[in-house]
Amino acid sequence: MTRSFRFHLAARFTAAMAVAVAVIAITSFLAFRAFLDRELNVSILEVASIQGAAVTDSPSGGMHFHEWELSPGEAESVRDLIRYAQIWSESGESLLRSRFVTEDLPLDREALAEAGRSALVWREQTFAGAPIRSLFYPLSGFGAAHASHVIQVAAPLSGRNDLMRRVAFFFALLSVVVTSASFGGSWWLAGRAVRPIHEVIDQAEGIGSGSLDRRISAYADTQELHRLVAVLNTMLDRIEHSFHAQQRFAADASHELRSPLTALRGEIELAVRRERSPEEYRRVLESSLEEIVRLSRITEDLLMLARLDAGGLRGTSTPADVGRVADQVVDRLRGRAEAKQIDLKVHAEVSKAAAIDPGFLWPIVWNLTDNALKFTPVGGSVRIEVLTVDQNLEISVSDTGPGLGGDPARLFDRFVKSDAARTPGADTSGTGLGLAIVKSIAEGCGGGVDASSSSGGACIRVLIPTDRGGVAA
Repeated sequence: MTRSFRFHLAARFTAAMAVAVAVIAITSFLAFRAFLDRELNVSILEVASIQGAAVTDSPSGGMHFHEWELSPGEAESVRDLIRYAQIWSESGESLLRSRFVTEDLPLDREALAEAGRSALVWREQTFAGAPIRSLFYPLSGFGAAHASHVIQVAAPLSGRNDLMRRVAFFFALLSVVVTSASFGGSWWLAGRAVRPIHEVIDQAEGIGSGSLDRRISAYADTQELHRLVAVLNTMLDRIEHSFHAQQRFAADASHELRSPLTALRGEIELAVRRERSPEEYRRVLESSLEEIVRLSRITEDLLMLARLDAGGLRGTSTPADVGRVADQVVDRLRGRAEAKQIDLKVHAEVSKAAAIDPGFLWPIVWNLTDNALKFTPVGGSVRIEVLTVDQNLEISVSDTGPGLGGDPARLFDRFVKSDAARTPGADTSGTGLGLAIVKSIAEGCGGGVDASSSSGGACIRVLIPTDRGGVAA
């Protein structure tokens, strides 16, 4: 993958350079050709004006060209510099040719007629098998005697074309050299750019389950890679924390499951060692049933947490009536409250429903209330309040117990029991997962949970977002 990325980076840079060089080369080529053509046209126009004046300067009216004397060998050596000239009548009759024109120049009658109307006309033609550029120059400006005469001046283009071919070859060669050098340079630069990433990958691959405390340090001081290294290290922190949390959770779950299983096995083994009376068997079965109920409760809580960890919490199109759920929970727990002479009350003032599945709302209210009843002494009180706070529903459960002990945040950890911080006679038969489930559900739907303590008791608050439509509770 690294090599592919390196090639891709080098290829894109080389392609960009190739396009830039090609544009510069083509633009320069066209500009140079335009410059040569302009200079050639100026030369032809100057020769035409000079020869036109020389042809018509005889008092007798006879026409002649102003020419220089060259031997045949000299004429051949300067062939590309020679300008051919020929005078035509309006009807296309050849009246006079310069000394280097051994046969008539190619005649364009359309251009001749246009020049007869006092216009300068340019043509690309072929003469003696070679390309030429011709100018049809009217002589009407030199007197009435020449009103119907046109001088044709031509210049060979072979020299200009040869030069342009050499220039084109030079630019093509330059483009190849620059493109090759660009690819080589970009390949080298891409290698230097990719090498730090490769080293970061090597360090990341060396981190396994047994070395989660290691962190990536390669190029952490490089500005371009500092953020990448920081993000990877932060991710490793979260992974390490989650890994250790899962290890603790697995160990705690094993311990919680092993205790009732050990007790259940011991009682059954003891019961089958010899014959027992029906009353003794009944006591064993009742004790075993208690352990089975405990195992079932632990299993259900573990399944709930596993479902939440797997992203099982989803929004619902049916709003949950929190006040109604609270009343149902109170009805189910009122018998326990009366047994301890605890005053259990619900106060609900809500204008919106919770954006949460009612199946997940019930464990929140149940676990909070059940937890409060366990640690509230005889004759105390537990109060459930459901209020609308901005765009959230606040569910708070307060009691008149001794308050929380230690760090309140640890109250929501899995398998943490707060019996040491509560009433000595409190019921500690729980699994230690109830408040952890509350926290997972609240955070899973975008809310939160917090706990506070005072000399007058403890209070746990849960915030749950409301749906946008909202319904009266």
